[in-house]
Amino acid sequence: MLNWAKRFNIFCFLDNHQYPSPHHSHECLLAVGALDFLSADAGNALAQLKDFSARYNDWLFGHFSYDLKNEIEDLVSENPDHIGFPDLFFFVPEIIIELSKNKINIGCFDHAHDHILDDIIACDLIKSKEVFFDHISIESKFSKQEYIETVELLRKHILRGDCYEINFCQEFFVEKIAIDALTIYDLLTEISPNPFSAFYRVNDRYLICASPERYLKRVGEDLLSQPIKGTWQKNFDDMNADELNKERLFHSKKDRSENVMVVDLVRNDFSKICKEGSVVVDELFGVYSFPQLHHMISSVTGKLKDNTDWIDIIKATFPMGSMTGAPKKKVMQLIEQYEKTKRGVFSGAVGYLDPKKNFDFNVVIRSIFYNGAKEYLSFLVGSGITFYSDPVNEYEECLLKMSSIKKVLTG
Repeated sequence: MLNWAKRFNIFCFLDNHQYPSPHHSHECLLAVGALDFLSADAGNALAQLKDFSARYNDWLFGHFSYDLKNEIEDLVSENPDHIGFPDLFFFVPEIIIELSKNKINIGCFDHAHDHILDDIIACDLIKSKEVFFDHISIESKFSKQEYIETVELLRKHILRGDCYEINFCQEFFVEKIAIDALTIYDLLTEISPNPFSAFYRVNDRYLICASPERYLKRVGEDLLSQPIKGTWQKNFDDMNADELNKERLFHSKKDRSENVMVVDLVRNDFSKICKEGSVVVDELFGVYSFPQLHHMISSVTGKLKDNTDWIDIIKATFPMGSMTGAPKKKVMQLIEQYEKTKRGVFSGAVGYLDPKKNFDFNVVIRSIFYNGAKEYLSFLVGSGITFYSDPVNEYEECLLKMSSIKKVLTG
């Protein structure tokens, strides 16, 4: 199916990899082709999207870039961007394919369903299971020492009371590299089959995503956010030691402080758009195991106020607190000051809006970005900095989070 989808300049594939969760409405969704699309940069992009979605009683697929913060909070993004996704892009697909365990649904405009299925079946399987990049050079915008010194500066901001917690990210990149994006996606999700994976193309720009995190889901009046704050390595050789790692994560003062601050931020965001008294923390400090790492996840729910437009929900909650920190506007100013790369779609969101205006969006982390025209490959990793943070440990956490991507690129 994905080999078939490659012929389209615009597509979006979302896959939960059969992750056992009661909150997934779809196992696999693929949207290809564009009957119409909206591409916009921060300024009045959300207002344009509100008008665009009102014109169509149909599915929309696409992304919100982190840099939409500039119109939500009157901020700026002046760091370089070598990938070049627009700040916002949504499209009305020509064809939607939904896969579940025993069923395939095909929805299309001006196509024959059986013809589509025949075309898919006629495609080859993804052949290459290995990527051969001889002597690949993965570079970083920060040296280890620069990163450590920057974290110390951020801790001073926290000590002064400028902020309580800040998500700080660094970019790793490879120049002049030619890849087959589908092969890279296949390898990444084989190593790390996470529940909010995405393979997304807008012309010559690709997102190859193995995210474990949900940003926001809406079903009717019900709203759900599941921020991740807290990461611990897995022990694949000793089950007892691995259980001990989970216990260490659960009791970690640093990780709990990060998590509860983000939960409070989400509760505050929800209070702007939800009915009074309806915002509830359904789970606090839940420890969940993923293919490569253990994560601490909390779940916040709320009941939307009557007649709340979906764009107003995004405005109230974006960017997500797990990728910014608290207080949100101040830390976004510090992120711009201390990071060296425009985040773009990283720490933004990819997902869908259905005809009933229900939606589900991930948090774009654990992702590879690729600009095919420039042959530029990039991935960003970060961690939440609090007063308790040890700079060397934070750097090691970044390396841990990038391990799956590095394994794909270097073997």
